[in-house]
Amino acid sequence: MSSNEEKAIALLTEADKKLNSSKGLFSSLFGNVSKVEDAIDCYQRAANLFKMAKKWSQAGRAFILAADLNSKSGRKHDAATNYVDSANCFKKTDPNEAASCLEKAIDIYTDMGRFTMAAKQHQNIAEMYETEAVDLERAITNYEKASDYFMAEESKSSANKCKLKVAQYAAQLEDYDRAIQIYEEVAGTSLDSSLLKYSAKEYYFRAALCHLCVDVLNAQLAMNQYTERYPAFQDSREYKLLQVLLNHIQEQNADGFTEAVKDYDSISRLDQWYTTILLRIKKLVNDTPDLR
Repeated sequence: MSSNEEKAIALLTEADKKLNSSKGLFSSLFGNVSKVEDAIDCYQRAANLFKMAKKWSQAGRAFILAADLNSKSGRKHDAATNYVDSANCFKKTDPNEAASCLEKAIDIYTDMGRFTMAAKQHQNIAEMYETEAVDLERAITNYEKASDYFMAEESKSSANKCKLKVAQYAAQLEDYDRAIQIYEEVAGTSLDSSLLKYSAKEYYFRAALCHLCVDVLNAQLAMNQYTERYPAFQDSREYKLLQVLLNHIQEQNADGFTEAVKDYDSISRLDQWYTTILLRIKKLVNDTPDLR
């Protein structure tokens, strides 16, 4: 046991003694303010010492003890901060416990009307479910909540970033209608901004690929609508690739499909999302009746 860990354990014991030195502490909390504050200080110091000793779970639990006391003492912001500190520790050992701590912080932030803070913590939870404890459904749920809170604070750019994450993972989970709706919505709002207009082609490209996963004819109709809304889309490499892919699908030409994707990828690298979706579309090629 390291010296920092020993000191931390001693501080936990000291905090417990301070809390137990007066009967009915929480029923007469205001008469014991100094003891509560001392106990909180001990818990926080213990947590930091556990962090120095790389005892992440113990550090997380110590921060929770501080958070609970702060919450019962009416120090809401301090309690939320402690829960976030706890989550940062648990991320290294138990992502689900980390998410639980962040949810407690979110409850406090929303109660205080701090919706931007709540949104950021929902983002943090979503990111954990993207990487540490992969659960795309939970990632989607938290990105949706983050988007709603950002919108409540008129942070439209941040809200759209979260919506795009929802669309990305919805498509991966084969919920194409949901992905299409979001991509079309964000493309539409992008067209309203001279600074963001150029990004609309990416969102329409993604939406069209999602359509191709479902139905070729609907994909063509959607592409026609996209060019009406954004004429410049028709001159883009993305649109031209879509047209080539449509032709190869109708001709049941899997080799041509593959070559078209390779040619595009040689100039504009396709990330894992595009690769996954395009492979799904290619699998449909041989199953598609000749529509010519």
